[in-house]
Amino acid sequence: MKQLKGACVIGQSGGPTSVINASALGAIEAALDNDVITRVYGAAHGIKGVLDDQLYIMDEEDRAELAHLRHTPSSILGSCRYKLKDFEEDETDYKRILEIFRKYDVRYFFYNGGNDSMDTCNKISKYMLKNGYECRVMGIPKTIDNDLAGTDHCPGYGSAAKYIATSCMELYLDARVYNTGMITILEIMGRHAGWLTAAAALAGEYAPDLIYLPEVAFDMDKFIQDVKTIYEKNGKVIVAVSEGIHDKDGKLVAEYGGTAQSRDSFGHAQLGGLAATLAAIVKEKTAAKVRGIEFSLLQRCASHVASLTDIEESYSAGRAAVENAVKGVTDKMVGFKCTRDKSYNCEIELLPLETVANTEKKVPLEWINETKDGLLQPYIDYALPLIAGETGQEKENGLPRFAKLKKVLR
Repeated sequence: MKQLKGACVIGQSGGPTSVINASALGAIEAALDNDVITRVYGAAHGIKGVLDDQLYIMDEEDRAELAHLRHTPSSILGSCRYKLKDFEEDETDYKRILEIFRKYDVRYFFYNGGNDSMDTCNKISKYMLKNGYECRVMGIPKTIDNDLAGTDHCPGYGSAAKYIATSCMELYLDARVYNTGMITILEIMGRHAGWLTAAAALAGEYAPDLIYLPEVAFDMDKFIQDVKTIYEKNGKVIVAVSEGIHDKDGKLVAEYGGTAQSRDSFGHAQLGGLAATLAAIVKEKTAAKVRGIEFSLLQRCASHVASLTDIEESYSAGRAAVENAVKGVTDKMVGFKCTRDKSYNCEIELLPLETVANTEKKVPLEWINETKDGLLQPYIDYALPLIAGETGQEKENGLPRFAKLKKVLR
C-alpha cells in the first residue's frame, strides 16, 4: 500500500463520556507523531464543524496540556447529533464535506462516537470512494450504552458502569440510615439496551433488590407486587430501572406519567422522568415513603471514578485508528476482542463500518434471571474486568485538573 500524505480531521459525536477524550488523545498523539500526516485538525462539534469549516489546529496545542485529556471528561472538541441523509437522496452535505477535505487536503478522517457516528463514518467513506477522492475513514468506538455490535465492549462503558455500581453501594447505605421504611427507585440511562442498568448488579451485597432492563417487557402489576413483598419483609426496597423500559405493547413506561417524549434528529426519544413516574405510582399503591433518583448526566461525566482499564483501552483505540489508517486500512471501526478464561486480555480488532453502523448489541437474555428482575453471574464475570483500576487523576486544590486547550481555529 502506497503512502498517503495529507491532513487528518478528528471529530467527536453523540453523547460524551468520561473517557472519550482519552480516545481523542490517542488519535491526536499518533497523528502528530506521524510524518505522513501533514496537519492535525479537530472538528468543532463533530461533523458540523466540517460542514461549517470550523476546524481547530491541534498542531498548535501544547503536548503537555494535551496529555491532560486522558483524565478530562466530556467531548473537548465539542459534539453534535447531526444525521447525514443518504447521499443517493441528497448530496448537499457530502459535496460540502468533500469541498472542505479538498480545501485542506484532508486524507484521513477519524470519527469518535456510537451507533449513529459509525453510520456517519460509513456514509462518508462510501461517498469518498464513489467520487474517487482517496480518504481513509476510521471509526473510533464510544458509548456508555455499550451497544455497538461486533466489539466485546465499548470505551466509556467501564467507567460509567463503575460509577453506577459505586453509587448504588453508597445509596444502599444511605437508604438504611433511619429505622423508617423507604422505597428508592433509581433511573439509569439505556434506551434499548440495558448494559448500564445491569451494572447496578456489580454492587454485590449492596445491589438493588430489583433490576429491570429494556431487553424484556415490564409488567407493572408484577412490579408493584414484588415491591410490596420486599417492603413488607425488609421495610426497605431499592429498584434500578433502565430509562427505556417498556410494557408488552412497546409503550415506554416513562410515558405512563403523561409526558410526551421529544425526539432528536436521529428519531431517538429524549428519555427521562421514569423514576418520578414510578415513584408516584408506587407511592399511590403502597402509601410508603418513595424517593425517585435520576442518575442523568452524572453517569457519563464522572471522571473521578473512571476505570483505568477503560482509559487505557480508550486511548489505545484512538491510537490504533490512526496507525492502521496510515498503513492503508479504511472503512473500519476499531473494536475489542477479549478473553476472560483465566485472566482478562483485550486486543484490537478491526470491524467493517457497515457491520456496526446502526446495529444495537443488547444484554444476552441468558444473563438475565428467570424472574426478569436481576442479573446472573455471566454478566458479573463479563463486566468486572472493565471497571478495574484506579486512574491516579491529577488534582489541584483537591479538585480534578482538566485539559485547557487553546482551540485555535483554522
